Amino acid sequence: MSDDKEKKSGKKATSNVFTKLPQKLMQEMKEAFTMIDQNRDGLIDVSDLKEMYSNLGSIPGDTVLESMVKEAPGNQLNFTAFLSIFSDKLSGTDPEETLRQAFQMFDADNTGYIPEEYMKDLLENMGDNFSKDEIRQTWKEAPISGGKVDYNAFVAKIKGKEQEEA
Repeated sequence: MSDDKEKKSGKKATSNVFTKLPQKLMQEMKEAFTMIDQNRDGLIDVSDLKEMYSNLGSIPGDTVLESMVKEAPGNQLNFTAFLSIFSDKLSGTDPEETLRQAFQMFDADNTGYIPEEYMKDLLENMGDNFSKDEIRQTWKEAPISGGKVDYNAFVAKIKGKEQEEA
């Protein structure tokens, strides 16, 4: 029964965010959350966002504000969800979809795979060039099969969401 309660509240899935952030940053995030939560009900909703934006001198349309709230797990933006959304930004990793789209740029046939040698070449010669040691380390973690990198599985691994396939 306690598992059902945890699933419904979403606390179990997002509680590890509390261990990821330093105490000072957590306090600053709580202050920011409290400033946005205009009606002090423990949730940030469309009316809270409207009030905040009006204080800044501009109010986006309801559709935009509603889509902001819908980004939260369960469409409820409580403090835990607020921290979860911002922890990805603070940890320096891009959202899952952004990472996937970056890999897709090099997958002309949209197969979900990038040839291993092509990927190595990209890592060595584009952006922040990887050293041979960095590539070796990456390859220890990369899901490679048949000479191809499964970038969807790689993105899941980067984001800590890898799952066993049946």
